[in-house]
Amino acid sequence: MSWTRRFVSVLSVVLVALAAALFTAPPGQAHEERPVTLPDGSGTVPALRTGEPDLLVCKTDRADFEQRISGFPAPLKARNLSLFDRCLRDGHRHLQQAVDAVDRPGLTIAILPGLYEEEPSLPPPTGACASLDAPKSALGYQILSYAQQRQCPHNQNLVAILGKKNLQVEGTGASRLDVVIDAKYQKLNAIRADGSDGIYFRNFTAQRTTFNSLYVLAADGFVIDDVLTRWNDEYGFLTFASDHGLYKDCESYGNGDSGIYPGSASNINDGRGYDVPRYSIEITGCRSHHNMVGYSGTAGDSVWVHDNEFDHNMGGASMDSAFPGHPGLPQNHARFERNLIHHNNQDYYPYVADGTCAKPPVDRGYEKGVVCPQISMPPGTGIITAGGNWNLYEDNWIYGHQRAAFFLSAVPAFIRGESAWDKQADTSHHNRYAGNHLGVDKDGTARPNRTDVWWDGQGSGNCWQVDVDASTPGALPGCGARRGEVSGATGRIVGEPVKLAQLLVCADYSVQARRLPAGCDWYGARGLQRVETQLALGGALVLALAGGALWRRRLRGNRLAGVALLVGLVGMALDVAGSTLALTATSLPALALLLMGAGWTLTGYTLRPTRPALAWTTMALGVLTLLDAFDKAVLMIPGIPLSPAWLRLLLGLVWLLWAVIVAAARTSDPVAPAADRQEAVTT
Repeated sequence: MSWTRRFVSVLSVVLVALAAALFTAPPGQAHEERPVTLPDGSGTVPALRTGEPDLLVCKTDRADFEQRISGFPAPLKARNLSLFDRCLRDGHRHLQQAVDAVDRPGLTIAILPGLYEEEPSLPPPTGACASLDAPKSALGYQILSYAQQRQCPHNQNLVAILGKKNLQVEGTGASRLDVVIDAKYQKLNAIRADGSDGIYFRNFTAQRTTFNSLYVLAADGFVIDDVLTRWNDEYGFLTFASDHGLYKDCESYGNGDSGIYPGSASNINDGRGYDVPRYSIEITGCRSHHNMVGYSGTAGDSVWVHDNEFDHNMGGASMDSAFPGHPGLPQNHARFERNLIHHNNQDYYPYVADGTCAKPPVDRGYEKGVVCPQISMPPGTGIITAGGNWNLYEDNWIYGHQRAAFFLSAVPAFIRGESAWDKQADTSHHNRYAGNHLGVDKDGTARPNRTDVWWDGQGSGNCWQVDVDASTPGALPGCGARRGEVSGATGRIVGEPVKLAQLLVCADYSVQARRLPAGCDWYGARGLQRVETQLALGGALVLALAGGALWRRRLRGNRLAGVALLVGLVGMALDVAGSTLALTATSLPALALLLMGAGWTLTGYTLRPTRPALAWTTMALGVLTLLDAFDKAVLMIPGIPLSPAWLRLLLGLVWLLWAVIVAAARTSDPVAPAADRQEAVTT
C-alpha cells in the first residue's frame, strides 16, 4: 500500500470514529421489545372471510345499541339487529372474553357497535403479576418475555391475543368509528397480537394508550383493514418482526411517535440490489396525519408503501438505523411510490417546553390536538432517511414543506451497538429519488418546498432526479433512466462536518427531561442561535484575527496582501450570512467559498519571498476552499472518500497555528522589498 493510500485509510478511520462520537448523544428512546427472531417466511397474507362470525361481542343496553345503528343502511341495520339478539343469548360482553374462547384456528370474532373499555382487563396487576422479574425499558415499562405475557396478559395489554392462529377480529358497524376499544391511558397497548400468524383486523377504532393502539408482534401473515388508531403516547399501529403483512385503508392520528410503524419488517432482501422478488409488508390506501411523523420504521426493511397520504405531521415519513435491539439493521429496501406527502409542518415541541407533556397522559389534551413528540426529528420534512440503503422513492407528490422534501443522513453502526470498523459507514447507500413531483400538487398547483433535498453527503450510489429546484449540497448525483445508473456518483465515508455538528446538537432531545437542544433550528433556533451560524461566526473571527495579525506583522506593506485580506474577510462575512440561509436556494455559500479561496490563494502568493513553506500551505488551503465551492455548487467530486470541507478544516487548523506562531515571533521578517511588491502586484 502506498503512503498516500495508507494516509487516506488511517484518516478515514479517524473521521468515522469522530462521526460515531458525534452521534453518541443520548437519542430519543424508540420501541424496546424482548429478543425476537424474524419469521421464516413460510406464511401468507390472510384473506378476508365473509361468512357468519363464530363468536360475538356486544353490550346489553338495547336502547343504546339501537341508537348507534339507527342511521345504518337498512340491510346493515337488519343484520346488526339479528346479530345483537344472537349475542344476547350466547355472546360475550368483552373482546378479551371472546379471544379467550377461541379454541382452534380459523375463527371469526364480530364486535357489534359500542364502546368497549374491557373493564375486567383494565385494573393494574395484583398478586404475582405485580412483581414480575423483568428488565425495564428506558421509558419505564417492563420488557416481558412471551411466557410472562401469557402468565399476566393484562399487565400491559387491554386485549391480549397470544398464539391464536388465523383469527379474524372485525367490527360490524357502518364505519370504523362504530366500534371503539378504549384503553383510557391505563394500558401500554390496547390490542396486542403476539405470535398469532394469520391475524386479520377490520373495521374498528382503538385508542388512548400509554404506548400503542394496535400491536402485531412476530406474525407471519397479518392484515390491518379499515382500522383507526389515535391518541397514543407512541404509535397508532405497531407491527414488529413480522412478514406477509398488509395495511389497507387505515387511518391514524394524534400519536407521539408515528401513526404507522412497521419496525423490523422481515429482512428478506438483505444483500440484494433494487430488483427484489417480494416485499414483506405492503401499506396502501392509508392516511396518517397530525402525528409526530406519519410513517416510521427502525429497520423498516422490504416495505412497499404506495398510494397513501401522509400530511400535517411534523414529518411525513421516516426510516432509520438509529436504535439498537431491532432485528434487520441497517434498514434497507423500502419502496415508496404514488404517495401524497404534503404540508408536514406541525411543531409539537412547544408542548414539551411548556410542561404539557409532563402531565399524566389523561390530562395532556391529546383529544384536543396535543401531541408529545418522543424523539428528535426535523419538522417540516417530507421523507427522512436516517441511515438506510437500497430505498426507492419514485412517483410521489411531495410538496408544501417548510424544511425539505427529502432528508438523507448516515448513522454510524456504533449507534446500533456494532463496533466493527468496517461497518461504521455502512448506511446511506444506493437510495434512489427519481420521478417524484416536487413542489406541486396533483392538480398542478405550485406548492413549493423550502428546499427539495437536505443531504449530509455520506454514502455511495445515492442519486436524485434532475428537476430538483433547491438542495444542500447544491450539486447532487443524478439518476439514470434505469435503476442503478448514477451520474457523478460519490462515495464519501463521512458527511459534511458542519452538518454532522448540527445532527449532534439536535440529537440531544428528551421529552422526559423537557430538554430541547439550544442551537438547533428544529426547535426554533434562529440567526446567531443556530449552531451552524455560531460555527461559521466563530471560525470567521478566529481566522480573521489570525489573518489580520499575519498581515499586520508580515505583509502590511504589500498591496496585494491587503486586497487578499479584504477579499477573504468579505468571503467570511458572506459565509456567516449564508449559514443563516442553509435551506434557502441561494448562491451565497458558494460565493463565500470562492472569495475565501481567492483570499487564501493570494495571501499564499504574497508570502512566497519570505515564508515559502507557509506560502504553499496557504495556497493549498485556498485551492481546497475553491474545490469545496465547486463540490457544493457545481459537481460533487467523484472518487474521493472525503469532502474537500474535511481537508480544508484539517489544513485550516494547521495553518491557523502556523500563522499565529509566525505573526507572534519576536524576530520580525522584513517586509518584502519594493521590487518584490511591485512584481507581485503586476503579476
